[in-house]
This record gives sequence, structure tokens and C-alpha cells, in this order.
Amino acid sequence: MKSMIKQLGRVFLVSMAAIFGASFITWYAQATDNTESVILAGGCFWCVESDFDNVPGVLDTVSGYTGGSVNDPTYKIVTAGGSGHLEAVKITFDPDIVTYQELLEIFWRSVDPTDDGGQFCDRGESYKTAIFVNSPEQRQDAEISKELIEASGALKGSIVTPIIDATTFYPSEEYHQDYYTKNPIRYKYYRYRCGRDERVREVWGDQAYRGISEH
Repeated sequence: MKSMIKQLGRVFLVSMAAIFGASFITWYAQATDNTESVILAGGCFWCVESDFDNVPGVLDTVSGYTGGSVNDPTYKIVTAGGSGHLEAVKITFDPDIVTYQELLEIFWRSVDPTDDGGQFCDRGESYKTAIFVNSPEQRQDAEISKELIEASGALKGSIVTPIIDATTFYPSEEYHQDYYTKNPIRYKYYRYRCGRDERVREVWGDQAYRGISEH
């Protein structure tokens, strides 16, 4: 009965969002203080931010750096290598609309988790994939999600994406935030030239970008 009530609640909220727009979901989550967050590294944070902004139930995305040992890192420091930091995105979401487990399912299918050298045209440690977990519960869910993907046989290679305890997340420079909306032509050109969408579809086939409305 409880699960049915929760599902009906999700249907109601999605319906309201369809009528009044995504701002309704943001208002509702803020009013009820019903938000959670996850930090994901999937290569270029411009692209990860763009993808997850198109997931119903995602309230906010922030590009940044995490996982390394350098305090207050900059884009120049991180992309030079050696800092240990990865480009990542902090995603705030309403669990009544989209669950943590669902976000992980979407994440896997928006990257190449078999690539240990970076993502697509972006090479080096700062562009590697990772899931940063905030609690033992998130770690357990992430490990189960990873195991299920590996057992499904959907991928030709092994998953190399690590599951890491979250540390300090440093928001990136302002010009990186919402880059895809501030510089749409440059962003689309970069994404196309980098081969991101082509490779994701090669890796995942018809499962690619499942759950992302713009795809």
C-alpha cells in the first residue's frame, strides 16, 4: 500500500510539472525540504550538466571538481593533471520524482564506463568516470547497480568506474556553470567533435541516454 501511495504521488508531481513546468517541482521540493544529492564524474562536466538538467526530478546541477588533494582547485590545475581531482557534477534531486537508483541507471547509459583513460576526446585523469557516495546506503546502491550492469552483458568490456567516498566538492569557475545554455553553438560543436553521443550509442545501443528527455 505504501509503495502504491508513493507511486501515485510521483505521478501527481510529474503531472503538475507537465502543467506548470519544472519550476513547480523545484518549488515543491524546496517547500517540503525533500531533496537529496549525488556527485557524478562523467568526463566533461558541461555535458554531464546538460544531460542531467534534462532528467525529470533533477532540481539543480553544479559543475565542479572533487576527489583530489588540492584545495580550491582551478580548471587549469585540474586539467593539467596531478591534482587527483576529477571534473564532476553535483546533482540535487527530488527523490519523489527520480530515485538515486534511477539516476545511477541514467548515468551508466550516458557515459562509456569501460574507458579508463578519460571520456571520448578528453583524455587524462581529470576526465575519468566515478560515482562519489555520501553514505553507506548510497555505496550499497551504487555497488548493486554496477554489479547488475556487469551481469546484464550489455557492455563488451568491464566497468572501470570506481565508487568513491565523497570528499569536498569545489564548484568550478562561473563561466563553466550552465555552459551549454550560455554558449549553445560552441557547446554543440564541441560535443559533436568530441564524439560523445556517437560513442555512447556505440557502447549502449538503444539503451543510450535512457531517461534523459533531450535524447
